[in-house]
Amino acid sequence: MSRIERLLMLTGLLLIGICVAAYAHRELWSQLALAKFREATISLPGKPTSSAPESSQMTIDFSLWSENRVAAYKRSLIDYVAAPLAILKIPKVKLEVPVLEGTDDLTLNRGVGHIAGTGPPGSSENIGIAGHRDGFFRVLKDISIGDEIQLTTVGRTDSYIVDEMSLVRPQDVSALEPRSEPSITLVTCYPFYFMGSAPQRFIVHAKRNAESHDAQND
Repeated sequence: MSRIERLLMLTGLLLIGICVAAYAHRELWSQLALAKFREATISLPGKPTSSAPESSQMTIDFSLWSENRVAAYKRSLIDYVAAPLAILKIPKVKLEVPVLEGTDDLTLNRGVGHIAGTGPPGSSENIGIAGHRDGFFRVLKDISIGDEIQLTTVGRTDSYIVDEMSLVRPQDVSALEPRSEPSITLVTCYPFYFMGSAPQRFIVHAKRNAESHDAQND
């Protein structure tokens, strides 16, 4: 009986350890992704190098997320994803999230995704970025005309001002077409709180403003 008790105790401790490790991984993944991204920025030619990358103060606020999306995010942590292309930040809604390449399920569970065929982050084109309405992009419900969006790539931070918002059908991709000036377009499903497949897409357009600058000149 004592052997069985010891075995059960060891099994319990092992399960607790696994749970703690999973929780820590969930909380730290985005911070580590941002730190890795910023390490690349710090190591640019002409900038001082550092043996320790700048740490991120980002924390993920799950309070608006659906339970299913939180669970999907946790499951995604066991899978490999490439380093972020950029960091998207919207100060008003306290969003800071890695921008990954693509819009597959893994990518959008882990962060937000650059839409293929649109301008690459850091370019002067219309940059399309998608996110889940019940995950990272649920905060877009509180965004307004005039709000700032920041997009940081290696060596550059671009500042955009929201100038248009609209609702379109899922098959309408005209929002991703080139605009008359450098822009960023955020795309998510709508309504934000809806059971099943959402019937519309919520579009946020923002144009680049004069506050954009090269990080190398900081």
